[in-house]
Amino acid sequence: MNYWPLLGIAVVMIGFVLRFNAVLVVISAGIVTGLCALMPPVQLLSAIGESFLKTRSLPVILLLPLAIIGLLERHGLKQQAQRFIAGVKGATVGRLLSIYLLAREGSAALGLTSLGGHPQMVRPLVAPMAEALAERQHPGLSQQVRDKVKAMAAATDNIGLFFGEDIFVAFGAIVLMHTFLRESGIETDPMHIAFWGIPTAIAAFLIHAIRLRRLDHYLAAEQARLAQAAPQQTERN
Repeated sequence: MNYWPLLGIAVVMIGFVLRFNAVLVVISAGIVTGLCALMPPVQLLSAIGESFLKTRSLPVILLLPLAIIGLLERHGLKQQAQRFIAGVKGATVGRLLSIYLLAREGSAALGLTSLGGHPQMVRPLVAPMAEALAERQHPGLSQQVRDKVKAMAAATDNIGLFFGEDIFVAFGAIVLMHTFLRESGIETDPMHIAFWGIPTAIAAFLIHAIRLRRLDHYLAAEQARLAQAAPQQTERN
């Protein structure tokens, strides 16, 4: 087996670490992979061209939702979300994100992966709502703590999607694992692989829910620290 084509992965990693242009990095990785696989130059260029033609409509699919979300934000979507969540009694940052984690993981398990996401859900809705709750319960938090809340909202979406979609039998990773196991002489059923993704998804939910619970304690401790530091600062002045 020729392992040299795996150098394309190294090109991608190095290019992203050095923050080169993403398009150039991907094209370079494709060229390196093709050359290492001993593909003729004409065949290599043909493969790159065919890939481009198959995905040329992808930018429209990606940019159109961003334009819609931007228009909604301009007309007060984030403010409305913050105003709504501020009126919910008993809501905390951890509880809000735990509910979103459950919804995200459950919908991904059914194959509905497009119901969430960073551009269409986290940035315009989930992160502002979590930030509003943090500000309502713990006024005066630093920008660093606010960024931590936003980062946890993004992490919640990632975890829910990653572990939820492994339960969906038609997910690409399930098909890939099934094909790999069959080529290795291990016969298994895709439904069986998806079924054993359920314990992992449950464990991921419980672990991240505990992290979200600890986030509530962290915010409370940070607020107590600020309240304790305020009189000392006043005495110094």
